[in-house]
Amino acid sequence: MAEILPLSVVIIARNEAHNLPRCLASVRGWVAEIVVLLNGTTDASRDVAERHGATVHEAEWLGYRDTKNLALSKATQPWALALDADEEVSPALRAGIGAFFSRVDRGSFAGGRFPRKVWFIDRWITHGDWYPNLSLRLIRIGRARWGGDEFVHERVEADGLVATLTGDLLHYSFPTLSSHVAKINLFADLFVRQQAARGGRFSLATAIFRPGWRFFRAYVIKLGFLDGYPGFYIAWATAFGAFVRYARLYEMERRKEPPEHASGDPRDKPSGI
Repeated sequence: MAEILPLSVVIIARNEAHNLPRCLASVRGWVAEIVVLLNGTTDASRDVAERHGATVHEAEWLGYRDTKNLALSKATQPWALALDADEEVSPALRAGIGAFFSRVDRGSFAGGRFPRKVWFIDRWITHGDWYPNLSLRLIRIGRARWGGDEFVHERVEADGLVATLTGDLLHYSFPTLSSHVAKINLFADLFVRQQAARGGRFSLATAIFRPGWRFFRAYVIKLGFLDGYPGFYIAWATAFGAFVRYARLYEMERRKEPPEHASGDPRDKPSGI
């Protein structure tokens, strides 16, 4: 019989009935508690979570950071493992977490981090900007919580030492290439909101040079070329995503309605012109 660790797995989800079984099966049977916080769900997520032994709560969406902290507040164990519904704890990571809890000095740590590995198109991505992507997800309650920006790039902030664990957290974030393309504009939306809240301004130099740097860093410096064509695509998509974000920031600052005296009726023009 597997040892039950004093650990709450904490997940936020919205319409993730298709992903939750894989995620929950990877932690069931060796953690003391599974907490799922649902936000505006209309699918069978609650039923799926409850069948896998989770305690289910519902709440309004507060943004990534605050919603994840709300979910964390529902944990009853001294430690929590924060997961997304499209993630899976690998056997190697499960062993790494078990090894951490067997350490006599674990009380001196505020959290634990480990690599996150993404499945994309036809392979695991093991280079470039996407790997190892060390993620601090093991949280000692009371000494770590979600911080960072309200809209995007939330991250766990720990008050103390952070251990590095072995084993990968498996991430099935983009089931198709088109799903990744769709996220580019979503992340641009969040970026523009973030910059508006911070008073950030458009910079032509940044808009020109940052995308090129992102490609070079991902593909050359971080060896993205070793991941074949998917690595090439990821590097270019990362660069293009940066380009779109700064273009959207430019648009937000300078967009104006067409002048009323413009000749002709714009409704008569073909779509896309």
